[in-house]
Parts: sequence; C-alpha cells; structure tokens
Amino acid sequence: MILCDTNILIEVYRKNMNVISDLESIASRNIIVISDVTRAEILVGARNKHEMQILVRELGQVRCMPVISEISAFSIQLLITYHLSHGLDFHDALIAATAICHDMELYTLNVKDFIFIENLKLHFRK
Repeated sequence: MILCDTNILIEVYRKNMNVISDLESIASRNIIVISDVTRAEILVGARNKHEMQILVRELGQVRCMPVISEISAFSIQLLITYHLSHGLDFHDALIAATAICHDMELYTLNVKDFIFIENLKLHFRK
C-alpha cells in the first residue's frame, strides 16, 4: 500500500498528467490509500453542494485509513519532536503517523514537509 498526501489528489483534480501517470504506475503494483485527514482536507475545498456531492462520491471509491488512537498518539509525538525544529503541522503529523503506523510509503509532492521524519518512507517519482 502507498499512502497519498493531499497534494497528490489536488493535482489529480487539476489534471496534472505527470501525477496521474505516476499514480497509474503505482496502482499497477500497489494499493493506493488516503488518510481520513486527506479526505477531510479535500472535502473542505468544495465550493458548493454539487462539488461536495461529487467529492463524496469519488472519495468513497478510494480506500481510506481512519485516524485510530495509535495514529493520534504517534502524531502528537511527531509534533513534540518536529514542530518547533521543522515546522511540522498537525495535518502532516497525522498523515506521516498514518504512513509509519501502517508501514506504508507516503507519496507527496511536498517532500520538504516530511523528509526529516525518522522512519517515514517517502515515495519518489521513478
């Protein structure tokens, strides 16, 4: 499984063919998943009820990893360790904790937001 960061889905909605191509390649050999955090961040971007309905329907087709207590607790530890030194924010801490707790690679376009996190495996475009 590979966990996709929110920015990946945003680029898919923007029809970024490089990201879409990379996701198709990933999907041929892995299961693509998102975090509940990503689902929430995408839904917050809806501009009206029609967009919200479309997003709910499309996101319902993607496997979503819930924020369980283990992930929540680990994200707090990540914040304690990296917020002041590297500016890690709460959403990114939850996404990183999800990837680490489920032993998944994280596919993100914002590598700089995560590269410093110990034991986090990042997916890089091939």
